[in-house]
Amino acid sequence: MKALRPVITILVGSLLAAHAFAAAPAKPNLIVIYTDDHGYADLGIQGIYTDLKTPHIDALARSGVLAKHGYSTAPQCVPSRAGLMVGKFQARFGVESNGDTLEGFDRETTFATRLQKIGYATAQFGKWHLGPTAEITQHGFKHVFSQNNGSSFSANITLDGQDRPMGNLPAELYHVDGCSRAAASLIERYKSDPFFLYVAYRAPHVPLDAPKKYLDRFPGEMPQRRRQALAMLSAVDDGVGLLTTTLKKHGLTENTLIFLIGDNGAPLKITKLDAPGGGPGWDGSLNTPLNGEKGMLAEGGMHTPFVVAWPGTIPAGQTYLHPISALDVAATACAMANISTQPGDLDGVNLLPHLTGKLTTAPHDALYWRWVAQAAIREGNWKLLRGGDREYLYDLGTDLEEKHNLAAKHPDIAARLRAKLTTWSNGLKPPGLATGPMAPTWHNYYDFYLDGKPLSAAAAAATAEDDAAKSAPTKGKARKQKKQ
Repeated sequence: MKALRPVITILVGSLLAAHAFAAAPAKPNLIVIYTDDHGYADLGIQGIYTDLKTPHIDALARSGVLAKHGYSTAPQCVPSRAGLMVGKFQARFGVESNGDTLEGFDRETTFATRLQKIGYATAQFGKWHLGPTAEITQHGFKHVFSQNNGSSFSANITLDGQDRPMGNLPAELYHVDGCSRAAASLIERYKSDPFFLYVAYRAPHVPLDAPKKYLDRFPGEMPQRRRQALAMLSAVDDGVGLLTTTLKKHGLTENTLIFLIGDNGAPLKITKLDAPGGGPGWDGSLNTPLNGEKGMLAEGGMHTPFVVAWPGTIPAGQTYLHPISALDVAATACAMANISTQPGDLDGVNLLPHLTGKLTTAPHDALYWRWVAQAAIREGNWKLLRGGDREYLYDLGTDLEEKHNLAAKHPDIAARLRAKLTTWSNGLKPPGLATGPMAPTWHNYYDFYLDGKPLSAAAAAATAEDDAAKSAPTKGKARKQKKQ
C-alpha cells in the first residue's frame, strides 16, 4: 500500500493542476470602436435629440458606463488617433496636427503591439490615417481591413475573416457595413483565443455617403446633411449590434472590454450650411450643448461620445462624471492583460479600479491639451483655455457651454492653471504653450463661439470653404504625412 502512495500523490497533483488550468480565466478580449467627427449630442442615450436611432450603442452604454466627460486628445483626426494608439500625448513624439510628419509615431510602440507580443490576435478595420495602410501591420496589427470608402482598400483578410495577401481589395459592401462584417468574422475565427479589434468607422465624417437603406430610416423634414449623419450613425449602430450579438453567441460578452469613443467633435463650419452633395462642410452631426466645434479646444472640439462596457466586471447602468481621456484606453488595456510598462511609456490611467468602484477618486489630477496655437487644462470643474493671446477660464460644473469667461473674476485660479499648463507643455516636442500663430479660421471660431461676436459675411464665406484642419501653420518647415 505504501508503494502506491507516490503514484496516488502524483495522480492527485496532476488532477489538481489540470483543474486549475481548466479553471484559469481566459485573457479578456478588447474591442475599441472609434467614430469620426461624431458630435457629443449624437447618441440616443445622451437624451439631447430624439431624431437619433442608436439602440445598440445605447444598450452598450446601459450595460456599462456612459462617460459624461470623456475626451479625445485633439480636435482633429491624425493627432487624436496617434495618441489613442500609443497611449501617450501625441505632441511628446511630434504629431501635433494633421500636417506633421509621422516619423515620431513610427518610432513609438502601440498598445496593439504590446497585446500582440503576449499572444493576442490583433486587427484593424476602417480609417487608419497614421501612414500607409499597407504598413498597418508594422504597428502591431496582424489583420488589416482598412475600408473607409467605396474604393478598393488595403486588406490582408476578406469579409469572412479569411487570410489573403496584403493588397488592394475591392469594396463589396458599404464601408461601415464592410468593417462590421469583417470584425464579426474575426470574432468567429478567434472565439477561443484572446483578441483585440480596433474598429475605426469613417462615420459620420464627410464625404456623406449613407446608402438608401439607412437614409430611409429617417423620413420627414430635416436638413439633408443631418439625415446623412443620422443614417451613417445608424450604420455604425447596426455594426455595434452585430459585434455584441456575435460576442453573445459565443459566450464572450463577459470576457470582452469594449470602448466606444469619438475622435473629435463635429465640424459645424459655424453656419451648419446644408450644402448639396456630401462633400466638405458640416457633417450633419451636432455638439449640443457644448460650445465650439472641430478645430477648437473648446468643449465642442474634443469632448466626445465615450462609452465603456465590460459586463460582469464593470457594474452596469453607470453615468460617470469624472473627466477621462482616450489616452486611458492603452493604460487600461495593458492593466487588463497584465502587461508591464515602464514610467514614461503611457500618459493615461487604468480606468478599471475607478469604473468598478474600487476607487472613488478622480482618475486624473488634470487633463491637458495642446494643438498648434491652442492649449487647455481641465482640473476638476475648472478649465483654462488659450487661443493665441486670448485666455478664458470656465467653471464647467455650472457652465459646460463655456459662455462665461471668469478669468478676470478669478485671476488667481487662472494663474495657477496657467502655470500647470506651462509646466506640462514644456515637456512636449517642441516645448511651449503654442507652436505657431492662430490661423484666420480659428480667429473666426473664437470670435463667434467664445467672444460672442456676430459672424461677418466675409468670415462666414471663408469658414464655409476652409477646414481648420488644413489651416495649420507650417512653422517654416515641411509638415508632411505619408500618403495613405
